[in-house]
Amino acid sequence: MATKTPLPESQMGPAERLLDVVLGSSAHLWHNRPGLDVNGTWMPAKGKTKHARGKAVKPGLFVPAAVALYSRLLEIHKLNANLMAHLASYALTETDWRDLKVACAALMLVQAQAGIPVHDDDGTVAFYDDDYRKIGEAMILWYQKKSARMLTPKAVLRVAELLETPEIAALNRAVGFGDPAGKRAPMGRWSKAAEKWLELREANDAMLNGLVKAGYKQTIKNVARKIGYKPQSPLFFGLLGWKQTQAKDGRRQIGLDNVTLTKSDRFDGLSEAEICETIVAQKLRYKDAVGRLPADIGLTPAIMVALLPTLSDRDLRQLTPTLEELGLLQVPEIRAKWEKSIETATDQRGLNIAKNVRDKGLKEKLAESADNAAKKAVEKATSETDLRVMFLVDKSGSMQNAIESSKTALAKILAGFPLERLHIAAFDTVGQVLKPKAATGMAVKHMLAPLKGEGGTIHGAAVQALHRDGLRVEPKAKLIVIVVGDDAGESGAQLANTFRTLGYQVAAMALMLAGHKGGSTVADCARELAVPYSQIKVELFDDPYHVPRVLSALLEAPITASVATPGLVERVMATKLLEI
Repeated sequence: MATKTPLPESQMGPAERLLDVVLGSSAHLWHNRPGLDVNGTWMPAKGKTKHARGKAVKPGLFVPAAVALYSRLLEIHKLNANLMAHLASYALTETDWRDLKVACAALMLVQAQAGIPVHDDDGTVAFYDDDYRKIGEAMILWYQKKSARMLTPKAVLRVAELLETPEIAALNRAVGFGDPAGKRAPMGRWSKAAEKWLELREANDAMLNGLVKAGYKQTIKNVARKIGYKPQSPLFFGLLGWKQTQAKDGRRQIGLDNVTLTKSDRFDGLSEAEICETIVAQKLRYKDAVGRLPADIGLTPAIMVALLPTLSDRDLRQLTPTLEELGLLQVPEIRAKWEKSIETATDQRGLNIAKNVRDKGLKEKLAESADNAAKKAVEKATSETDLRVMFLVDKSGSMQNAIESSKTALAKILAGFPLERLHIAAFDTVGQVLKPKAATGMAVKHMLAPLKGEGGTIHGAAVQALHRDGLRVEPKAKLIVIVVGDDAGESGAQLANTFRTLGYQVAAMALMLAGHKGGSTVADCARELAVPYSQIKVELFDDPYHVPRVLSALLEAPITASVATPGLVERVMATKLLEI
């Protein structure tokens, strides 16, 4: 017997919205470079989009994306506060979605259920309301040694930056999370949580020193300034290299005398050998050291070699153009370490990095890192079930202007699937089975290259072509059908009948929407088959960090196909609520 999701049947809407947030939200709210706001979508100001018409935006928070994500989270909270609490706990402990963590923490810190007492008629306390603000505090304070999932100092500060954004503050006031007439943005318990966060790190020298060495010195200062933090010892200021001055009213008592400041001195006047010795002795990280280099020396091969032990696999991938320019990838030991970093990729940023390298072999390796990220997402999502995936690619006339974006998106994800679990067919009025020569992005591009948008639209033609080709799916396996197109075609009932007639038991359906939505074939078919349905836009695959996340969410949805809600919802609701 299937385990039911612990949500009231009348509130199943939040479950559907949850999946929409997971699939439809951008992975990036903050951008560290100038960009363009093109109809609410962030695009880089340089490169292939430099001629796109849009409003220039400075580096930092991209407000339209933040508003879109936060609004959807507010909808979930309004419909089911408990589901939102579980989502926040799940986002922190089970995902790597940094900006989703920040948005969830912000909402939980300001939402209205704050453990207030509920009184009887005689004035006595009958009970206390749920305190979901503790979830937000716990997200800030959650610590797990060497974990990449806890909030970084930058994320702690970004929670405040998000809440202070006028558009987000307006949303919070509108739903009753703050004084409607108030001038200050509702901050909830952020200051309280940030103070505890600082106290814990001040009390642990190794923890604070580690953050300083990791380059978070200024961020920690900014958090302390924002809440007016009063440290227990002047050593706090010393470690941060933070010189203190007396306030006009003379209230300051610590940090003025007998403090040895830990300074980040520049390397001016030092030789290359002395700089290398300093880097090794102080175990300096790349960002901290590069900012101190004198202009007449710059970043040399020797200095980069001294910094190599502090570089993570992600750092190595991102610094590929620099390593190439310095000639270090010709050194066998360094090349071996770099190639190992390719194997551990969890995002597809390598595709963007490849544009800045010259060597063809390096470009291919970086493309391989993108394939590896997709493969990891598929492996994780399919580890507990025999999952088969049927991709139906619309190449009809209505797709003439969108077929290329479909090819680009598919090239980024199809390489993640073992060939024996992947079944692809293109269709107009006739179906055509497609088979990549290898499980690589390059092979997928080669396979899709001949497709052109022309002809009529019958989704079932692709299903029939796969059946004629010999595709059979064992009853114990779960079959997810993903259609790539604009959804215009035959009736959903007709497509559903095609699946039934050919003996395919579909566990879930999804639409990767390319171009403008032109119909409802897939949605209606899913409704006819009584299986979960989700929809995403192919533009989401432009974000190299978001590809594995969207892919995971798509595949995790049908794990419990006998339940008429996405399996991800069950997983979220099973997540233990965070505690302080």
